[in-house]
Order: sequence, then structure tokens, then C-alpha cells
Amino acid sequence: MKASEFFVSTLKEAPADAEVVSHQLMTRAGMIKKLGAGVYTYMPMGLRVIQKVTNIVREEMNRAGAVELTMPVIQPAELWQETGRFDSMGPELLRIKDRHDRDFVVQPTSEEVVTDIARQSLRSYKQLPKNLYQIQTKFRDERRPRFGLMRGREFIMKDAYSFDRDADAAKQSYEKMATAYRAIFDRFGLSYRAVAADSGAIGGDLSEEFQVIAATGEDAIVYCPTSDYAANMEKAEALAPKGSAPAPTQAMVCTPTPGKSTCADVAGFLGLELTQTIKSLVLATNPVVDGVEAAEPQIWLLLLRGDHDMNEVKVGKLAVFANGFRFATVPEIEATFGCQPGYLGPVNTLKPVHVIVDREVAVMSDWVCGANQPDHHYTGVNWGRDLPLPTMVEDIRNVVAGDASPDGKGVLAIERGIEVGHIFYLGTKYSKAMNATFLADDGKPKHFEMGCYGIGVTRLPAAAIEQNHDDRGIIWPDAIAPFTVVICPIGMDRSDAVKTAAESLHQALLAAGIDVILDDRGERPGAMFADWELIGVPHRVVLSDRGLAAGEVEYQHRRATEAEKLSATGLADALLKKLAS
Repeated sequence: MKASEFFVSTLKEAPADAEVVSHQLMTRAGMIKKLGAGVYTYMPMGLRVIQKVTNIVREEMNRAGAVELTMPVIQPAELWQETGRFDSMGPELLRIKDRHDRDFVVQPTSEEVVTDIARQSLRSYKQLPKNLYQIQTKFRDERRPRFGLMRGREFIMKDAYSFDRDADAAKQSYEKMATAYRAIFDRFGLSYRAVAADSGAIGGDLSEEFQVIAATGEDAIVYCPTSDYAANMEKAEALAPKGSAPAPTQAMVCTPTPGKSTCADVAGFLGLELTQTIKSLVLATNPVVDGVEAAEPQIWLLLLRGDHDMNEVKVGKLAVFANGFRFATVPEIEATFGCQPGYLGPVNTLKPVHVIVDREVAVMSDWVCGANQPDHHYTGVNWGRDLPLPTMVEDIRNVVAGDASPDGKGVLAIERGIEVGHIFYLGTKYSKAMNATFLADDGKPKHFEMGCYGIGVTRLPAAAIEQNHDDRGIIWPDAIAPFTVVICPIGMDRSDAVKTAAESLHQALLAAGIDVILDDRGERPGAMFADWELIGVPHRVVLSDRGLAAGEVEYQHRRATEAEKLSATGLADALLKKLAS
């Protein structure tokens, strides 16, 4: 490929709405162009990266025995109504009507459509297992699309769906995909972690996320440096402390704390460690009796150590919140505690309240909590003396660095990551909802056991940039770079020697199957080098009259700070050896 025949369109400045590095650099490097909020044109340079990602994904999915198909972007609402997701997904699901006033959706994912295919086409256990995948455009109507391809509305995703005869076989399919995903992410050449994850709205009870490590990542990844344990923050377990609560050493005293409504302020005012304070969070549920929602909500008081944060996913999985929960309103709080938020606690509430205690709090003594009256807190509070021993002790907090690893092999550390892949074991969540069955070996109908497996194809390049960039631009791994090698001839339009050498090297690398581009635009060296450093091509060769006269060319890897001299004789072979290494 010659640059004069390609579409190189770099910019000196990023648009004002580009908040993160990947958005800034992809726009400046001419890889994407904004069409509307969260909707981008993939320009030729960016499309080459996406195609590299797609090729790797397709090769490894095929190697793992998955079969490719393509399902429609526009899908009839009837299928989504069968599973209830037409209503439950909320405004992220883009709903449209055709000219006959029939409802359709723009696919954000395709569990319903692929399950419909299975129930029509996979009739016998003899046809199983099957894994069907597509690499296809999706649309999710994000409330606030941002960060370029990191959180756009239209995107390309690889989504795969496995169908098996029983749970054991389905878990084998899951493990096969887990292995394939590791092969895929290894080939991308990025630093990543596979972490245990919560299944979220998709459902199921076995799940892993694949996170590209990046300081700018939105997700917190919890891992143990001395073992293989890794999980996302929602899934990571905070182990119960060993032993029981120490014996009380203080009397419970109602202590004035004027204007101090946060745990940090109270601890500072009283000269205590934040770890001696208790944080009170108030939730509400509206119980349903005989199909009718009760008029009076149930109020729940959650107690966490002052330096800890509630994990909403863990709380939502508690049996008492099977039908959901919400944060209580100020009037509900005042009616229950006789006080406004900021001074709440479990001692002497105005009305009885259900108390859920974090594991850490259950073994604390002489702690501080709100006194349910303005500007006052109780100090020296103890279980068994001032309050009944807790009956609901649960893991309801986010882990913190230094917590014991759940596998017992060290302590936890936390880093940031960007989710680019997710695999789920679904069980019969969708097959039962859509009555998708096959004839088992006993001749009776049985629901498919399913799994689903996604990779954010257009999100991955953005994640790669967040991990690999410097002040000059992008630094692509070889496997997904738009071009592997760029040839930069200085004065090619004025020197026959430079032109001949450049074109000869270009042809030799093309013949060897290398993705190479020859910059024949006649740009000045500074502008030419700046363009390719911004674009991030990993290998650069510079040819000049002076260098060729000395029998040398300059080679520089994008990560290197200095160029090195290579012999102009046998140059193609020398470059091939560098690429192979």
C-alpha cells in the first residue's frame, strides 16, 4: 500500500468533546469520525485495526468449533416479549415501528433470535453441542454516550451462543470458550486479566470478564499477586474476619458532634480512627402480598465500617432483596429513625427496623454510630450489651487492597481495567422463557442449556490505546496495528536512489506477506514522522540519500527512543527477522 493511494487524514488537535486519550488519538489519527452522539464512521485507518481484531477473533472461534452466522440488526419485538426483555431492558433498548405499526427492536444482543433458531432447527440431542456466533453491529441507546468507541451507542460485537444437552456439557462448552478467549487475547498482544464476574442483567451463575489493564479503566479489578485469584469488584468476596468481637472496654455515651454528619468528620472531631466508626445506609422494599404491593415499605438498615463502601451487586443478591430494593426517601428515614440522614444508627430507632450487618462490623467493639438525634453520635457501642447480637451478617462491601484473598494465598491488590470480553453460563434462562426444547436420549423434550460469549470488537482498539500510548500518539501491538511497517523515504520525489530503494523494500515486504505502507506523499521528514508516530505503526524504516551513500538505513520501533542503523544490503531479510522476534 502506498500512502498517496490510501486515506491518511491526521489532525493536530482533538475535538473538544474528546475526554479520554483513546478518543483523542483515534480522532487525531484519522481512525474515526463522529457522525452523531455515540455514532462514528470507521475511517480506512481505523477499519484496518477493526479488521485485524475481527480476523483474530474469527480464527480462534472457528478453531474452537464455533460456527458463524449473521442475525438481523432489526428484530421483531415478539421474541423479546417472550423473554420479558422488551419491557425490562428499559430505554437502552431502541424500539421502533414499521409502516404497519408493528414493534421491532434494534439489537443490543441476540439471545432471543438465536434461541428461536435453536428451537426451530436443533431438534435432537444428536445435533448437540452447537455454538453459533456472529460479528455484527449492535445498538444500545446509552443515556450519555462518551469516550468515543469506549462507550458509544452503535458498535460491533462478536457474540456467540452455545447449546447443550445438560449442565455438565454446557460447562464444558463454557470452558472451551474460556480457553479460546485466552488464545484470542494472547494474540492481541495486550496486558489483560480474566476475572470472575457477576452475570448482571444477562443472567446465569458462571461468568468471567476479560479486562485490558489500563490506568484510565472504569472497572476495578481485584487480584492476588501471589496466586491466580482475580475478580471484578462486584464479585470479589470480602472474607469474614477471624475470631469474635473483643470484650467492651468503654461505656456507651451519647456524645455531641455538632455539624459532623460524615464518618470521616466524626472520627476527626473525636480523635478516632475512621475504622472505629459505623456507616448507616437505609434501603427500602415494597413487599408484594397476594399480588398487591403493600402500602407501607419495609425499611432496612445496612451497617458498614466507616472506611468501607456498599457493594450494590452483593446487596441485590441477598434473598431479602430478590424483588429489588431502593434507597429510602428522607420522609421514610425520618419516620423510622426520628432524625434526618447524617446521624442515623441502630440504637433507639423510632420504629423497629431490619438490620443487615457487614461481616467486618459483626466483630467490632467500642464503635461509633449515629444517635438518631441531630448533632449527636453514640460512642462505645457494643453488640450483646447495647444491641442484640446481629442475626443477618452478610458480605455487603467492596473489598479494599490488603484484604485477605478468598483463596487463602495472600492479600488482595486492585488495579483498573477496561472490559472487552465477557462469557456467561446461562443455563435455561432463555430456553425456558421461549420454550426452546430438543428431544433428549430418553425421547422426552428437554430445555437447552445455554452459554453466551461476547467480545467488544470496536471497543478493543480503544482499550488498546488507553494501555499503549505516549505523548506522540498511539503505540499499537503488531497484531492489530493498521500497518506493521511504514517506509519513510526522505526526498523520494527528488532522488532516484531513494525512490528505487524504497519501492524495492516495499515490494519485498509485500511479497513476504508483511502489512507495509510506503509514504510517497512527499511530506517533510518532521511532518511525515509525526503522522506515523501519531498513527502508531510499530516499525519505521527511514531511507535517505546520505544513509544509502553510507550503505545504511534507519530503523526504529515505535517504543524505542533512538533509531538504530541497519545495513542497506539484505535489508528486507533483516527486517523480517526483527518482525519475527
